[in-house]
Formats: sequence, C-alpha cells, structure tokens
Amino acid sequence: MSRNKSIILLSAGHACVDVYQGSVAALVPFFVAERAYGYAAVSGIVLAASLLSSVAQPLFGALTDRWAMPWLLPVSTFLGGLGIALSGISGSYALTLVFVAVSGIGVAAYHPEAARVARIAGEGRHTAMGWFSLGGNLGFAVAPLMVTAVVAAGGLRLSPLLVVPALAGSVLCLPVLRALHRPARTSAGMTGSGRADDKVSFGKLSLVVVFRSIVFVGLGTFISLYAQQRVAGGVVAGSVSLFLLYLGGAVGTVLGSRLANRWDRVAVVRWSYLCTIGTLAGVVFVPGPLFHVFVLLTSAGLYVPFSLQVTLAQDYLPTRVGTAGGVTLGLTVSIGGLASPLIGTLADHTSLRTALIPLIVLPALSWLVARTLPEPAVAGRVPVSPRA
Repeated sequence: MSRNKSIILLSAGHACVDVYQGSVAALVPFFVAERAYGYAAVSGIVLAASLLSSVAQPLFGALTDRWAMPWLLPVSTFLGGLGIALSGISGSYALTLVFVAVSGIGVAAYHPEAARVARIAGEGRHTAMGWFSLGGNLGFAVAPLMVTAVVAAGGLRLSPLLVVPALAGSVLCLPVLRALHRPARTSAGMTGSGRADDKVSFGKLSLVVVFRSIVFVGLGTFISLYAQQRVAGGVVAGSVSLFLLYLGGAVGTVLGSRLANRWDRVAVVRWSYLCTIGTLAGVVFVPGPLFHVFVLLTSAGLYVPFSLQVTLAQDYLPTRVGTAGGVTLGLTVSIGGLASPLIGTLADHTSLRTALIPLIVLPALSWLVARTLPEPAVAGRVPVSPRA
C-alpha cells in the first residue's frame, strides 16, 4: 500500500473516532433542552468523557511503546462510538455519565497506537502527521452537524444511530494494519536513531498543550450556548458556532504543517498562541455576526500548533513515541475537560461571559512557556535556541 493511501485511510479513521469527542459537546444543548440540565450538570458530562480518558491515556501510551497493539484501532473506534450511541437512550444522569465515560476510554485507547502507526506510515514527515491530525479535526467539525441532524429529527432516543461512523472507522483502518503488520511487529515506531529523550522540553511542551486544551474544551463545551446569547438564531446559531470552531481547527492543522516546512515548528507554535490571545478576546467580548468570525480565527490559532506539537513530542521522546503521542493527542487534550465543571459552576453563579474571560490568559501562558522550547535536532539538524 502506498504511503499516501495509508495516511488517507488513517486520517479518515481518525475522523471517525474524533467525531465522538465532538459529539459530547454537540449533545450538550439537547441535554439542556430535553433534560433541563444546568451548566454544572452538562460540564459534568464533559468531565466524565475526559476523566477516565485522562487516566487511561498514558497507560495505553506506555503499553504501545512496549508492545505493538494495532488491534486497538478498530476495537477502540467501536467502543468510542458505542458509548455515545447509548448516552441518549437513558434518562438517568448516572447512566449518561457511564456511557460517555466508556466512549472516553475508547478514544483514550485509540490515540497512542494510532499516532505510532501514523508515524510509521508517514515516515516521520510533518505533513503526514498534519494530514492524520486533519482527520481528527474534520471529525470534530462534522460532529455538531451529525448530532443536530440525528437528534433534532427525533430527540435523544435516536442517538443509537450515531454508532455508524464507528463501524465505518473500524473497517477503514484494517487495510493499513495489514500493510504495516511486519513493521508494526518489529519496530516501536521510528525510535529516533539513538537520540536521547529530552524529558524537560517534553514536560514544558505538555504544559503548553494543557493550557491550549483548557481553552479549546471550554469553548467546545459552552460555545453553542454562548452563541445563543451573542447571536440571533437560537439552537441553529449554536450549532453553527460549534461547526466553525471545529472547521477552523481543520484549516489551522493544514496551515500549521505547511508553515513548519518554512520555519521552525517551535516558532510557528509561539506565534500562533500569541495571535490567539486577541482572537479569543473577540469571541468573549464582540457580539453580532463578527462573533462567528472570531470563533473561526480562534480555532485556527489553537490548531496551527496541533500536529506540530505531536511531532515535537515524538522528537523530544524518540524512544517513547507511543507515550509522546498519547500525551499530546490524548492526555493533555482530555485534561481540558477537567476544567469544564469549574467554568460551568462559575457560569451558574455569575454569567457565561464572566466564566469565559479567564480563558483569554491561557494562550498567553502557552506562548510564554513555548519561548523556552528548543527545536529538536532531527536528521542532522542543529537544535535552535529559543528566541525572544
């Protein structure tokens, strides 16, 4: 199988998995409408999808560094879809939490092994990882449209139909796994030609991604409800804002991999977070049609560094690419869900705008930490010292 075909199939499979990460936020307005959940209650659902995922992610990463487990891709894809499909058929809040937690475990199991396989299939290229990451972004973008189309037609009782992408994703990855079967058994995933791990830089990068995660998951959880306050259009305006949030991520991912071919990855990461400070302030404070423009720009700014952070993490930890992928694609992303209940509680006691204001500080913190990161030495390149 050609390298490009493998990456395309992996990207499509990634979309089928991440549609379920996006589905949790997309279901929030329907849980509010049908079950009268408050801000804290719906943020608890996001937390349930994230909490077990946060704990499981580094465990799966460590396991994939020790043993190749390609079977995880189809199994975890199906598990991620099954949890979301079942989340709407019970009126019990406790069962809803259990089902979205099951989905979160499926997502957690998928990402470390998928990142390792994508690194092998793409031979370590930034653009290949960018296309693989793009699939996840497109899955996020499709989620609100898919959920709205299904649930708006007949309510939460139709949620079992949402399992269809999981079935498709489980099938799509099989040809790639067959083609890469021998490399997957004999390699941990391009372990870096004897280069030592840079744990300090990896720790700093993880902190950068945590700050970014809190912003993105916070926006994903509440942007559709906030849009209904800032833009006319009700639930439709909320779905449009969530779609733009995820669509901007797809644009930003492709742009980031292109920019990394011209400038150092670390420089691109720094500038993207610096620009995001202003666009995020626009989301919080600017009403009317421009609100949607700022949502799109903020999403792009948050996603320009996304695939670059994955390859940076793998280059900082060349002997543990599974762990690196699991942390940057999963653990730090899931951690954002842990902050959602705090945002929701603050919104319940003040207003949603007041609760979103602290998010503006986080891209600035990501920028400050990213200034201390070096560009890893790869394929004979000399590490670049941090610039002001």
